[in-house]
Amino acid sequence: MLRVTTERLYYQDSYLTDFEGQVVDLAGDGRRVYLDRTAFYPASGGQPYDVGELSGVPVVEVVDEEDGRVAHVMALPLAQGPVKAKIDWARRYEHMQQHTGQHLLSAVLIELYGFETLSFHMGEDLSTIELGTKEIGEGQLAAAEARANEVARSGRVVSIGFADAEKVEGLRKQSQRTGTLRIVEIAGLDKSACGGTHVRSLAETLPIQIRKIEKVRGNVRLEFVCGGRASLRARQDFKLLQEMARQTATAIDKLPEHVGALKERLTDAEKERERLAQDLAQREGREAYAAVAVSADGLRRVLWGVEKITEIVRGKALAFAAAGEKALVMVMGKQPAGVLIACSQDAGIDAVAVLKQTLAEVGGRGGGAATLAQGSVPNEAAALVLARKLGLS
Repeated sequence: MLRVTTERLYYQDSYLTDFEGQVVDLAGDGRRVYLDRTAFYPASGGQPYDVGELSGVPVVEVVDEEDGRVAHVMALPLAQGPVKAKIDWARRYEHMQQHTGQHLLSAVLIELYGFETLSFHMGEDLSTIELGTKEIGEGQLAAAEARANEVARSGRVVSIGFADAEKVEGLRKQSQRTGTLRIVEIAGLDKSACGGTHVRSLAETLPIQIRKIEKVRGNVRLEFVCGGRASLRARQDFKLLQEMARQTATAIDKLPEHVGALKERLTDAEKERERLAQDLAQREGREAYAAVAVSADGLRRVLWGVEKITEIVRGKALAFAAAGEKALVMVMGKQPAGVLIACSQDAGIDAVAVLKQTLAEVGGRGGGAATLAQGSVPNEAAALVLARKLGLS
């Protein structure tokens, strides 16, 4: 059967939301529908697909197939015949704003700094542009955002045209396609080969907001939002700032200074907490030594089980070993499974030698010195082997 490519109505009119078409083919038990013509945009070129309805049945995905056809993936099966279609306009228009905003930002970044756009992706909340540069400064970002908004306020026209790939000139990025190209042009600023949906005027992209940048693959990835999405983000940001200001009883413009002071105070408090915890661990270690009876061989032995071997636990063990003569302590940790041995110099035990010999038998790894050694073990049973060798179990 001859498969005819789908006529793509969105190529001519991105604002078309209602149309009539004919179901010319079906697949997937009637859930994959092919029309003779469609205004639904399939996922392509970094832009997500449209959703909507075909004769009241939800369209949940739109796929651009290799044979030139557009597949409409349905929530329920359809039959062949005529259909009335309706596109989700809110989603479509938001995509139009973001995609046109990307063309504008890409053109401005070329104009100001010569930074080429390597790729574009439109997400549910944010869109990204990967730039062919290793660095971009805060001043450059601010200037690019200001320039993009300035150009958008001028209301420059965004037009759609078609041209032969071999004859078209002045493209921002040379297209690898052959035959007829669809050209999206921003008057006096940009000309790109693009199959996406776009607004008619740059004014519809306002405001344009660059959110952040990050390094990726040796390049810079820039996050941005445009139009209604940017306005929503600005409102959300302001609400968060208002709430932070309310909770801290601080004016919004004083929040950075206030948060910086809070961070410094928290750092100091954490250092003091750690110092006090170590002091307490030292005291508990000494008290534990005094409370342990001397065994027949003259050693004071103790086995502690803890959830995790932390620096505080380590400090307590060292305090036990240093509290008096002939002291030996072993600590067993659960998460992760581990062991620690601390002993006094006169205990007659080489902690690291015993540890390594046992780990060689049961599996694990570790190291240390004669009076302090620590390692990991595969399980509690392995730790108990070490405990028995030390006369603790």
